Amino acid sequence: MSVGFVVKYYWYQVGSSDFLYSFFSTVAYNLEEKKWGSKYPYIMLELYAGCLKKNHIKFAISELDALTKRLKDFDCSHVVWNFENLSLLPPWGNNISPDITDLSNYFVTSDGEDFLTIFRHALEKGLETDCDVLIKSL
Repeated sequence: MSVGFVVKYYWYQVGSSDFLYSFFSTVAYNLEEKKWGSKYPYIMLELYAGCLKKNHIKFAISELDALTKRLKDFDCSHVVWNFENLSLLPPWGNNISPDITDLSNYFVTSDGEDFLTIFRHALEKGLETDCDVLIKSL
Protein backbone atom coordinates (compact mmCIF):
# COMPACT_ATOMS: atom_id res chain seq x y z
CA MET A 1 0.00 0.00 0.00
CA SER A 2 1.37 3.37 -1.01
CA VAL A 3 1.20 6.55 1.06
CA GLY A 4 1.70 10.14 0.10
CA PHE A 5 0.81 13.72 0.77
CA VAL A 6 -2.46 15.12 -0.52
CA VAL A 7 -3.05 18.83 -0.99
CA LYS A 8 -6.45 19.67 -2.45
CA TYR A 9 -6.44 17.35 -5.49
CA TYR A 10 -2.64 17.09 -5.78
CA TRP A 11 -0.93 13.79 -4.89
CA TYR A 12 2.72 13.55 -3.81
CA GLN A 13 3.81 9.90 -3.85
CA VAL A 14 6.05 8.82 -0.98
CA GLY A 15 6.12 5.03 -0.93
CA SER A 16 5.26 2.42 1.68
CA SER A 17 3.90 3.33 5.08
CA ASP A 18 6.98 1.66 6.63
CA PHE A 19 9.22 3.97 4.60
CA LEU A 20 7.36 7.08 5.77
CA TYR A 21 7.39 5.83 9.36
CA SER A 22 11.15 5.36 9.03
CA PHE A 23 11.58 9.03 8.18
CA PHE A 24 9.57 10.10 11.24
CA SER A 25 11.37 7.50 13.39
CA THR A 26 14.77 8.74 12.23
CA VAL A 27 13.88 12.34 13.05
CA ALA A 28 12.46 11.49 16.49
CA TYR A 29 15.37 9.27 17.47
CA ASN A 30 18.26 11.36 16.16
CA LEU A 31 17.02 14.95 16.16
CA GLU A 32 14.51 15.00 18.99
CA GLU A 33 16.54 12.96 21.45
CA LYS A 34 14.00 10.11 21.35
CA LYS A 35 11.12 12.42 22.38
CA TRP A 36 8.67 12.31 19.45
CA GLY A 37 7.44 15.81 18.57
CA SER A 38 9.56 17.66 21.12
CA LYS A 39 11.37 19.87 18.58
CA TYR A 40 9.26 19.63 15.43
CA PRO A 41 5.65 19.50 16.65
CA TYR A 42 3.94 20.57 13.43
CA ILE A 43 5.63 17.86 11.37
CA MET A 44 6.03 15.16 14.00
CA LEU A 45 2.71 15.49 15.80
CA GLU A 46 0.18 17.32 13.63
CA LEU A 47 1.16 16.09 10.16
CA TYR A 48 2.06 12.62 11.42
CA ALA A 49 -1.46 12.38 12.86
CA GLY A 50 -2.71 12.81 9.29
CA CYS A 51 -3.53 16.49 8.77
CA LEU A 52 -1.37 19.59 8.90
CA LYS A 53 -3.73 22.56 9.11
CA LYS A 54 -3.18 25.22 6.47
CA ASN A 55 -2.49 27.91 9.07
CA HIS A 56 0.45 25.84 10.38
CA ILE A 57 2.19 25.20 7.05
CA LYS A 58 4.67 28.09 7.42
CA PHE A 59 5.75 26.67 10.79
CA ALA A 60 6.14 23.20 9.24
CA ILE A 61 8.30 24.61 6.44
CA SER A 62 10.58 26.20 9.04
CA GLU A 63 10.76 22.88 10.87
CA LEU A 64 11.53 21.05 7.62
CA ASP A 65 14.35 23.49 6.81
CA ALA A 66 15.83 23.03 10.29
CA LEU A 67 15.64 19.25 10.34
CA THR A 68 17.02 18.99 6.80
CA LYS A 69 20.12 20.90 7.89
CA ARG A 70 20.52 18.73 10.97
CA LEU A 71 20.12 15.47 9.04
CA LYS A 72 23.29 16.35 7.11
CA ASP A 73 25.25 15.76 10.31
CA PHE A 74 24.30 12.07 10.48
CA ASP A 75 25.71 9.34 8.30
CA CYS A 76 23.48 6.62 6.92
CA SER A 77 24.20 4.24 9.79
CA HIS A 78 21.91 6.42 11.92
CA VAL A 79 18.75 5.60 9.97
CA VAL A 80 15.98 4.22 12.16
CA TRP A 81 13.53 1.92 10.43
CA ASN A 82 11.11 1.62 13.33
CA PHE A 83 11.12 3.83 16.42
CA GLU A 84 9.26 1.19 18.45
CA ASN A 85 11.54 -1.68 17.42
CA LEU A 86 15.08 -0.46 16.91
CA SER A 87 16.30 -3.92 15.92
CA LEU A 88 14.39 -3.72 12.61
CA LEU A 89 16.46 -2.72 9.59
CA PRO A 90 15.44 -1.36 6.19
CA PRO A 91 14.67 -4.18 3.74
CA TRP A 92 17.70 -3.16 1.64
CA GLY A 93 20.02 -3.24 4.66
CA ASN A 94 23.26 -1.40 3.93
CA ASN A 95 22.95 -1.92 0.17
CA ILE A 96 22.45 1.73 -0.81
CA SER A 97 23.66 3.94 -3.63
CA PRO A 98 27.05 5.60 -3.16
CA ASP A 99 25.23 8.86 -4.01
CA ILE A 100 23.55 8.67 -0.61
CA THR A 101 26.01 10.34 1.74
CA ASP A 102 24.02 11.22 4.86
CA LEU A 103 20.49 11.24 6.27
CA SER A 104 19.55 14.42 4.38
CA ASN A 105 19.58 12.50 1.10
CA TYR A 106 18.93 8.99 2.40
CA PHE A 107 15.17 9.01 1.88
CA VAL A 108 14.12 8.47 -1.73
CA THR A 109 10.47 8.04 -2.77
CA SER A 110 9.18 5.02 -4.64
CA ASP A 111 9.31 7.23 -7.76
CA GLY A 112 13.05 7.77 -7.25
CA GLU A 113 12.68 11.38 -6.08
CA ASP A 114 14.33 12.97 -3.07
CA PHE A 115 11.79 12.65 -0.24
CA LEU A 116 12.65 15.97 1.42
CA THR A 117 12.15 17.79 -1.90
CA ILE A 118 8.76 16.14 -2.44
CA PHE A 119 7.81 16.92 1.15
CA ARG A 120 8.72 20.59 0.61
CA HIS A 121 6.73 20.71 -2.65
CA ALA A 122 3.66 19.39 -0.83
CA LEU A 123 3.98 22.01 1.90
CA GLU A 124 4.49 24.79 -0.65
CA LYS A 125 1.42 23.61 -2.59
CA GLY A 126 -0.55 23.83 0.65
CA LEU A 127 0.53 27.46 1.01
CA GLU A 128 -0.23 28.21 -2.63
CA THR A 129 -3.71 26.65 -2.55
CA ASP A 130 -4.49 27.64 1.06
CA CYS A 131 -5.31 23.99 1.86
CA ASP A 132 -4.40 21.49 4.55
CA VAL A 133 -1.68 18.90 3.87
CA LEU A 134 -2.82 15.34 4.48
CA ILE A 135 -1.12 11.97 4.68
CA LYS A 136 -3.21 9.40 2.79
CA SER A 137 -2.94 5.77 1.73
CA LEU A 138 -3.92 4.45 -1.69
